[in-house]
Amino acid sequence: MKPSILVVDDESTLQETLRWTFEHNGWRVVVSGTGEEAIRCLKTDRFDIVVTDIRLPGIDGIEVLRCARSLVARPPVVLITAYGTVETAVAALRHGAADYILKPFDLDDLKARVERLVDDTTATRRRWADPLGEIVGQTPGIQALRQQVQKAAMTSSNVLITGETGAGKDLVARSIHAVSVRHAHRFVAVNCGAVPDTLFESQLFGHARGAFTGAVQANPGLMVAADKGTLFLDEVGELPLLLQVKLLRALEAKEVWPVGQTRAVPTDCRIIASTNRDVEAEVAAGRLRADLFYRLKVVHITVPPLRERRADIPLLAKHLLYQINGRLGTCVAGVEPDAMHALMNHDWKGNVRELQHALESAIVNGADERITLEALPRDVNPMAAQIPLKEATRQFERARVLEALAQTGFDKREAARLLGLSMASLYRKLDDRSE
Repeated sequence: MKPSILVVDDESTLQETLRWTFEHNGWRVVVSGTGEEAIRCLKTDRFDIVVTDIRLPGIDGIEVLRCARSLVARPPVVLITAYGTVETAVAALRHGAADYILKPFDLDDLKARVERLVDDTTATRRRWADPLGEIVGQTPGIQALRQQVQKAAMTSSNVLITGETGAGKDLVARSIHAVSVRHAHRFVAVNCGAVPDTLFESQLFGHARGAFTGAVQANPGLMVAADKGTLFLDEVGELPLLLQVKLLRALEAKEVWPVGQTRAVPTDCRIIASTNRDVEAEVAAGRLRADLFYRLKVVHITVPPLRERRADIPLLAKHLLYQINGRLGTCVAGVEPDAMHALMNHDWKGNVRELQHALESAIVNGADERITLEALPRDVNPMAAQIPLKEATRQFERARVLEALAQTGFDKREAARLLGLSMASLYRKLDDRSE
């Protein structure tokens, strides 16, 4: 299908110029002269990208942006304006604009930006359409993991997933279910370490009404709820030994005995279990029953830690930023090279989960268009502990002054006005020798 673009501008000359430019490259182009008309188009048609002026008669470009962001498809929006100020740029990005460009602009530059955004969005949509698209990476370890997931999905055998905390065991379990013949049925997940021992039996196997105080109604239990689907036992090593015995019986008989009930209930659920422990050591220590261990590990998948696949971090960061932007309503486009260097050299004891938290922290702590080294958490940024607070503040203020100067064409008086500074303060913050 041809890429589609919605162009919103009240200047007919610019409308026709952009129409010709993109149609000449094989795009489908729809033009609109008002914000009201643009919003009607967004609600009745599908677009890969929107290019809109901020200043429009009636509803402005920011409202068009908000409408686009509210759609399920969420096409990226490029805002155009002849009135470039730091405040305008910041407002545009905070509202979720994918890019921001000043008039007069270079047509080839605009076209290149638009094409890059559409390529990125298309690749992301393909990844989301792929059930294994969440397992991101190109290193041999991650490619082998994808192959193991596909093979496991072709059977209904039980699966044991091992790996460090935060490595993605839950993601692997969900991916196996998503590409298996059971994908149309329920995926039921339970954290074995989060349920009190006294409640776990009734949660897993169910209970009859009145079986114990508070059982005001019958509960079929998680194994029955996952019938024909998948039951994911996260951190299975936390199960008490008595429950391990009962779970083994249920797996062998394919039936459960709800608490307080006199007859068994059949169930056909596939078990995927995970643990961050050394399972053989747990068996040797008597904390995990050997017969249950062998019943669960018909298929054994180990998720590699992030430090063993550092080359995947750029791809992972891009993927995680897309998710975080969608959740927070931000529009951070990427990671600066020095920040990426820090990410790739960090130990990541918390694995992918720690990487996700580091990126989200950087965004919350002030990253705008791209994540900088200064925005990263102190434990990830190798320079953070070496820079005194006073020096870090000075560097930040100087960077803000330089940004304002760039926005104003290096008009120092106008930059000082934008920043709310006197000329003397502006010069002090520009002076590398200032204390």
